[in-house]
Amino acid sequence: ARKPNIIIMLMDDMGWGDIGINGNWAKETPNIDQMAAEGTLFMDFYTANPLCSPSRAALMTGRLPIRNGFYSDNAHARNAYTPQTIVGGIHKSEVLLPELLKGAGYRSKIIGKWHLGHRQEFMPYNRGFDEFFGSGNCHFGPFDDVKTPNIPVYKNDKMVGRYYTNFTIEKQQGISNLTQIFIAEAMDFIKKEHEAGNPFFLYWTPDATHGPAYASTAFHGRSIRGTPYGDAVMELDHGVGVILNLLKSLDIHRDTFVFFTSDNGAATYRNAFAGNNGPFLCGKETTYEGGMREPGVAWWPGTIPSGVVTHQLGTIMDLFTTSLVLAGVKHPTDRIYDGIDLSPVLMDPGHDVIDRPVWYYRGNELMAVRVGSYKAHYWLWTEFGKDPLKFTFCPGQYVQNVTVHDQFNHTDQPVLFNIGRDPGEKYPIGPKSAEYKTAMKIISPIVADHRAKLVKGKPSLNYCDNAVQNWAPPGCEELGYCLPIPKSNPKLCYWDH
Repeated sequence: ARKPNIIIMLMDDMGWGDIGINGNWAKETPNIDQMAAEGTLFMDFYTANPLCSPSRAALMTGRLPIRNGFYSDNAHARNAYTPQTIVGGIHKSEVLLPELLKGAGYRSKIIGKWHLGHRQEFMPYNRGFDEFFGSGNCHFGPFDDVKTPNIPVYKNDKMVGRYYTNFTIEKQQGISNLTQIFIAEAMDFIKKEHEAGNPFFLYWTPDATHGPAYASTAFHGRSIRGTPYGDAVMELDHGVGVILNLLKSLDIHRDTFVFFTSDNGAATYRNAFAGNNGPFLCGKETTYEGGMREPGVAWWPGTIPSGVVTHQLGTIMDLFTTSLVLAGVKHPTDRIYDGIDLSPVLMDPGHDVIDRPVWYYRGNELMAVRVGSYKAHYWLWTEFGKDPLKFTFCPGQYVQNVTVHDQFNHTDQPVLFNIGRDPGEKYPIGPKSAEYKTAMKIISPIVADHRAKLVKGKPSLNYCDNAVQNWAPPGCEELGYCLPIPKSNPKLCYWDH
């Protein structure tokens, strides 16, 4: 049988409640909603971490960040990521999805944000991808090119310019043509590999919804939300439609598995300029539902039945495992994988839900676990702060003893919610109740087993150094845009949340 093409569409800081089919009031995602109508909508799909870099590392490796090393132990339960100053990146010992698919004859391309380390050995072209258009970092800036270099945009293994100076982003207005470039790159790759008769893996990861959000002039000011974020969502939705329509016009839609999701919850700290996490508590940076539950849409006409809504618990790591199964590739057997194969549930809506836990890690700490409809918090912490009623990561939300400014260890008596009936984590179940005791009897041994078998990866995100910023990336000579590299002075990174 022909190996299916695989497309993973990973949005950036897009919340569960940002798509129309999940109830967004603006109803500005007709293409994503149509994709769900033609496929399967996951109501309970999760990322592996409430922050960009570790969740992407989990997707590429099929393993929790605590196992693949994408965390820091400089301080307890802190979110770490890959700014320009980060020394580390994805470990050589981790085997990435494109590396495994290559063995089955797949051609692969990443378009957009990589975020698994921007030093050469960590970049996509050295980690299994055949092609790359995008950046190793987020589109922060503009910088002065003296204290901080502007971030390079790459075509394959060479930079072709930098954000702001060569690839314009008008921050104040929220205008940039980058999403259009990312859409065009996707179309070119799909057409080229289809004509060559190759199965392909496209990892489409535009970051327009990450602050500072942007859209092209064609979408600028169109969203009813009246924010650059809303405009960005509309343009990304348009991109989804363009890509799916191209598959149909090439008549390869029946040979292509597509999955749409996001790297973490909406960045609620951007207040009215952020995305939307639906009925869930808080957002990005936190291990409440708002930080970890994501949109999830699977599409493969003729193989995945249309119009299905599933309550199967899914995670971003399942995309690794499911993709390998569909491609007929086995992953290494010398390590624990956290992803499961979702294809039985996707192909047969009558299939029993696969029983599996969802782990909520923040840095080096297991904060919570979900088993069935129950979620047990072993640690609670929102953010540092003074005002007991005010939370940057949960604007307008306060749940007594649940949203907290100090790190509280509840390991001896976890704080338990039934998130089937209480998705907003507002009503803890009384520890003396029969319901609490019955649920914890099931959850406790699962957690004990997880802890006993856990082999932590060596942390990649402990050290920062000004000298490793993007001063002189490959290709800068041709552009006459190399910057002087300062003296190396590695220090422990400070992660404040």
